[in-house]
Amino acid sequence: MHAVARGQRRWSNLSLAHRDGGVGIVRIDAPGKRNAMGRQFWPELRSVLDELESDGKTRVVVVTGAGDEAFSAGGDIASFAELTDLAAKRAFQRDCMRTFAAVEESPLPILAAVNGWALGGGCELAMACDVVFASERAVFGMPEAAVGLVPGFGVLRGPSVVGRQWTKLMVFAAERVDAQTALRIGLVQKVVPHADLLPATLRVAQQIAENAPLAVATGKELVNRGVDRGEFDHSTDALTVLQSTQDTAEGIRAFLDKRPPRFQGR
Repeated sequence: MHAVARGQRRWSNLSLAHRDGGVGIVRIDAPGKRNAMGRQFWPELRSVLDELESDGKTRVVVVTGAGDEAFSAGGDIASFAELTDLAAKRAFQRDCMRTFAAVEESPLPILAAVNGWALGGGCELAMACDVVFASERAVFGMPEAAVGLVPGFGVLRGPSVVGRQWTKLMVFAAERVDAQTALRIGLVQKVVPHADLLPATLRVAQQIAENAPLAVATGKELVNRGVDRGEFDHSTDALTVLQSTQDTAEGIRAFLDKRPPRFQGR
């Protein structure tokens, strides 16, 4: 029998449902925008994780996308255009990094159930999770170079998850990979039929929830002990500089205008 969902709550970018057995389901909840991550997404996810970590009941978290099309198509590009000064750009990058760190450092195991497009920040969030399940329809990619940026977290974690060369291919060429390729290169641990994605993820979540929570938390901490947080500052500095270039401004304008960008290398 599958656990029963209880008490769904909604924020501007997220929704949360609890299931009997200690599993919390967090949905990226903006299906009209392919679950794009608005600026409120990042502090909201941290707040939800804080709540789940302190409620004394949750043993495992499952993160998925609302609807049937996307896990998340990445950051809401329109919101980038609102970052007009250097301080705001730096603060935004720090906010994103704090959220990825919160996922990695949470004592709770966090499973991603990728139900469709996982691009940009969506792909990076999957990398930050502990185990990734993917629908056979899932597609992963880091296309930030098309708007003059790089995936600040993906360039740090990609080499350890999928290897240096695959990271370069995905970052330089915005190469998209299907679910089976993602499985082969280590970005995904299990690929399942689309209709079975959430049930399959919840079955494993329940297995984890039945194990000793302190042992699971310690195991996660020890596996992640080599993660270098100092890299986050370097990435934030580099992304802040990139966000201030003419090419990034052109890339964002072109995206919003739905035309090819004209990059000048400055």
